[in-house]
Amino acid sequence: MTENGLGQILGSLRRHPDVEAANLQAWDATDSLLLDAAADLLTPESTVAVVGDNYGALALGLLAGAAGQVPAAVRVHQDLVTGERALRNNAAALGLTEGFAQLPLGAELLSGADLVLLQLPRTLAELDEISDAVARYAPAGAVLLAGGRVKHMSVGMNAVLGKYFGTVQPQLARQKSRLLIASGPVRPEGNPPFPVTEHNAELDLDICAHGAVFAGTRLDIGTRFLLTFLPEIPDAARAVDLGCGTGILAAMYARRHPEAEVLATDRSAAAVASTKATARANGLAGSITAVQDDAMSTLPAGNADLILLNPPFHLGSSVHAGAGLKLFEAAGRVLAPGGQLWTVFNSHLRYLPALERLVGPTTVRGRNPKFTVTASVRRAAW
Repeated sequence: MTENGLGQILGSLRRHPDVEAANLQAWDATDSLLLDAAADLLTPESTVAVVGDNYGALALGLLAGAAGQVPAAVRVHQDLVTGERALRNNAAALGLTEGFAQLPLGAELLSGADLVLLQLPRTLAELDEISDAVARYAPAGAVLLAGGRVKHMSVGMNAVLGKYFGTVQPQLARQKSRLLIASGPVRPEGNPPFPVTEHNAELDLDICAHGAVFAGTRLDIGTRFLLTFLPEIPDAARAVDLGCGTGILAAMYARRHPEAEVLATDRSAAAVASTKATARANGLAGSITAVQDDAMSTLPAGNADLILLNPPFHLGSSVHAGAGLKLFEAAGRVLAPGGQLWTVFNSHLRYLPALERLVGPTTVRGRNPKFTVTASVRRAAW
C-alpha cells in the first residue's frame, strides 16, 4: 500500500463513541511506524496480535495491506470498550468487518501469534502485565514491536521488556515516535502477577489492581476527599460507582450500606476486573456487581437513586473536559427523579454550570485547595 493509501485509511478513522474534538484524532505517527516495521516480518501465514489499538488503526491497516501483506489472522485486545466499539464502527465504514477478532488479554489472544504489535501504555505496570502475557502465551519465536510517542517513553520501559525477552532493541525515532523490538520471550514461572493487592490501612481495605488501572493500588487523592463526605451521602436502594477504577468507592459505600444494590461500571476491562477482585478480597462480592460499559449506555433511564463519580480530566495524553461532561449527561439520564449525583473534581474545571444543566440543582458540599465536591439532585421533570 502506498503512503497516500495508508494516509487515507488513517484519516478516515473516527473515535466515536469516544469523545471527539478538533484536537483529538483516532491515530498517531506510532501507528504508521508500527505498520512499516511489521512489513519486514509479516507473511500471508502470520497470526498477528494487536494490543492497545486505540481506535483500530493497526488492525484495519493490517487488513487493508498497509504492511505489504494481509496476515492470516488478526486478533485485537483493547482495554477500553469505547476503543472496541470504535474499531467495529471504523471497520464497517471501510468495509473491513471480516478477518479480526476482539479478545481479552490472555492465551486466546496470544497463542500462536508470531508477531505482536503494541501501542505502548502510559504506565510501567500495564506494560509489565502485557509483557508477562506475551512471554507466557506467545510462541518461542514471537517478536514484539512496541511503539510510542517519544515524550511518553522512558528507559524503564526497556527494563520491563528486558524482564520478559532475551533481546530488546531500541530503534531510531521517526516523527517523534520510537519503536522497541523485543524477541526471545522468556516464559514466566508461577501464576500471572496481576492483579496485585495492597492493604490500605487508612480505609482498612484490600485494594486490587490490574496494570491498566489509574492509580494502581493507591488511594487517589480526589477519591480520598470524596470519601470524607461518605457519612453525608444518602441511603440508596440502587447506587452506581461510575468510572469505578479499582472499586474503592463501591466497596466503601457497600460496606456502609449493606442493603444497597451497588453497581460498579467502567469503560476499562482492567478496571472492571480490578473492582471484582477488590470486592472479593473484602467479602463484598455479594453486594457489588461490576460491568464494563461506556457511560452507563446499557442502563435504562431513571434506574439509579445515587451515583458516585470521580471523573477523569484526561483523554489519553490530552487534558480535556469532554469525558466529565459525557458522564454528567449520562448521570442525568440514569438517575431517577430526586436521585443524587455526588462528584469530586479539580476545582479549576468549573463544572458547576454543566452539572446544573445536565443533572439538576447542584450544591457545593466541600472544597479544599485542589478539589471540589458537589451534590446534584435530578430534576423531577425536564
